Amino acid sequence: MTKQQIQLVKQTWIFLREIDPAILGDVFYGQLFIKYPSLRSMFKGPMERQYQKFVDMLSIIVARLDQPDTVAQEMGQLTQSHVGDGVKPEHYGPVKEALLWTLERGLGNDWNDDVKRAWKACYDAITPSMLELG
Repeated sequence: MTKQQIQLVKQTWIFLREIDPAILGDVFYGQLFIKYPSLRSMFKGPMERQYQKFVDMLSIIVARLDQPDTVAQEMGQLTQSHVGDGVKPEHYGPVKEALLWTLERGLGNDWNDDVKRAWKACYDAITPSMLELG
């Protein structure tokens, strides 16, 4: 990621972080499960806790984007827990789609090609270490 992309992700996350995690999480997982209904079975019980975990993890990633080694370690821990839940490499594409869709809806008029490229770069920078550790 370029420094400009890191800055764009951080700036846009400041706004998105103000959205209630229940709303942001519901939009993300709703989109994911509508397009990929088979993934719903990976999540047991009420989703409210998962919504908060989703927002918290994004906050950690964004806060440490300029510390790739730290992000890789933390994502490794997350990956290990996800593998136990049945997450496979082919699930990362659908998650990326749902994330970008959610971010676009959340940012509204502040979503543009530069922001989209920055968030794609963010996801693409993190995914290889997660796949490697998974």
